[in-house]
Amino acid sequence: MTFDQIAALAILTAVVGVLIHGRVRADVVALTGAATLLLLGVVRPVEVQGAFASPAVIALAGLFVIAYAIELSGLLGLMIREATKLAARVGAVGVWAVIGMCGVLGGFLNNTPVVVLAAPVIRDVAQSLKLSPKRFLMPLSHVSVLGGLMTLIGTSTNLLVNDMARNAGQPVFTLFEITPVGLSIAVVGGLWLYFVGARQLGRSVAADEAEQARLAEMEEARRKAAAETAARRRRILPFNLPRLGEARTHADGSGDAHLGDVALFGAADRPFHLRRASIALGVFVAVVVAAGLGLVPIAASAFAGAVALILLRVITAEEAYAGLRPEILLLIAGMVVIGIAIEVTGLAATGAHMLIGVIRPFGPLAALIILYGVTLFATELLSNATVAVLITPIAVALAESLGVDPRPFLVCVMMAASAAFATPFGYQTNVLVFQMGNYSYMDFVRVGVPLNLITWVAAMIAIPIFFPF
Repeated sequence: MTFDQIAALAILTAVVGVLIHGRVRADVVALTGAATLLLLGVVRPVEVQGAFASPAVIALAGLFVIAYAIELSGLLGLMIREATKLAARVGAVGVWAVIGMCGVLGGFLNNTPVVVLAAPVIRDVAQSLKLSPKRFLMPLSHVSVLGGLMTLIGTSTNLLVNDMARNAGQPVFTLFEITPVGLSIAVVGGLWLYFVGARQLGRSVAADEAEQARLAEMEEARRKAAAETAARRRRILPFNLPRLGEARTHADGSGDAHLGDVALFGAADRPFHLRRASIALGVFVAVVVAAGLGLVPIAASAFAGAVALILLRVITAEEAYAGLRPEILLLIAGMVVIGIAIEVTGLAATGAHMLIGVIRPFGPLAALIILYGVTLFATELLSNATVAVLITPIAVALAESLGVDPRPFLVCVMMAASAAFATPFGYQTNVLVFQMGNYSYMDFVRVGVPLNLITWVAAMIAIPIFFPF
């Protein structure tokens, strides 16, 4: 192995290990790895510059601003409230209809605000119908994730795989090119949740209320003990150290949200502004239509749409910056640098050749099945952006070694890097409903593992149909 290959492999191993350990922010880990690769000369400054200015980062930044404008206008909250009013009249089927609507929204908007707004009203409607909210809140999170599989902009994973494929010389995907596969997986997964998965979660409302009361008492006791510790520190250190600690927690992105703090749900809704909502929705539709018809790339249309919202005074520049979600953008940029290192040093080709030696006798379908499984397992341990960057170069090299079209393998990575449901901490939407639904860790395992397997089978049927080898 060359020095560059050894260095890239060592840094990759260190990054993956730290990410699994989970004690350091993922974006900081990715940026540290990228900086080390640059200092060692494994990647060049121009390649780092290209990663930070990649179409995936530009597209995501624009889409985050547009989605934030829709959220601030109150339109998203209004849609969910009106849908749940209907659900309250027609019963449990109506609640599932709202969940399905949230899945459709997840194909175009960030699913975190969708779940934040929908979860409390779904909980309240379920309780009013004397049904357990546990039957609906986990499916809400899973369906919103499944919705993200349906379009190129449904999740950052899809955009990132598309960008990595472009770097490898592959033609880019159009906005709705993956929709047949994503829709097939989403429908199969949603039907399983409706007929089987949710029924494993149902308990009596009385039992849920007792559990809620117990958790509320524990949370109140925890809050008091934090308050007492802070007061004790102020008596000992009567200067600004506690305040600095509080500011750091807030700067990390509202740490309570990552713990599923139920109190944050109520603060997310916004008053409805007709003018802002109309313009924001119009700009969003224009962005999707322009990209969908192939008039301009999605990065260009999303960027132009975000700037237009500022010029039209739908949002201020400060609000646009607040909606950018830099922790995600920087994580993706840092991981793209690591992905470039894997490719340019030849590690991707080496990994593909090792896989080829095992699966060549079984053909491309077996390779697709194995690749999906490896990606799925890795996603349960790492972030989907990390997995997409690590696996995409190997997927391209694997397909080329087998002499088949890389597109089925790229779609496989898109689907598998997002459709992982077996832990409550794999997605922020899972974390958000974790406490609200009084779930245990094993609740997610019991529902998520079969859902992983079912969507795996669905993907292996759909991908070769719509993307032949």
